[in-house]
Amino acid sequence: MSTRENGSEEEPVIRDNRKIDPETGQVREAASAEATGQSDKEQADRSSSSSLASDLASIELATQLAERTADLQRLQAEYSNYRKRVERDRAVVKEQAVAGALTELLPVLDDIGRARDHGELTGGFAKVSESLEAATGKLGLSAFGTKGEPFDPMVHEALMHSYSPDVTEPTCVEILQPGYRIGERVLRPARVAVAEPEEPAADDN
Repeated sequence: MSTRENGSEEEPVIRDNRKIDPETGQVREAASAEATGQSDKEQADRSSSSSLASDLASIELATQLAERTADLQRLQAEYSNYRKRVERDRAVVKEQAVAGALTELLPVLDDIGRARDHGELTGGFAKVSESLEAATGKLGLSAFGTKGEPFDPMVHEALMHSYSPDVTEPTCVEILQPGYRIGERVLRPARVAVAEPEEPAADDN
């Protein structure tokens, strides 16, 4: 046995780090615990990574769903507006076509009215005129203009003018030709004679 100079006698320390006991062949507890710890950590890391990937996928899916929903809503709104515009244009075109056709028939209706006023609307001509008036009525044509109603420049056309003590405002005192409208649209104003209240006489000095 040798002794080092200026030092104490020491024996080398040998650590057995083998994970399997050479005598029993069993896995040592420390090694097993270390392996288990590493396995748990790896599993936790994999679980965390999988959860993060799942969250990212869910967020991306939700974003895509929101974008597609917005696109569908925008398309639906555009289609709804287009359909309303087409229906409105179709109604306007139909109204214009009907108004144009009925405007051409107004002189015929005037002749029928004059014949009725003179007692000449008899026999087969009376039946034809009644059928024509019924047909135009179904298309929405209506006559207006009544003697004694207030004068309205929006629907009346004054062909004659006078003063009368019997009125308190401009008044239609005679209907020279009836007016016609479709709904709120005036095809022809009523042509009337208008009377206004007499102006007060000037005071004599």
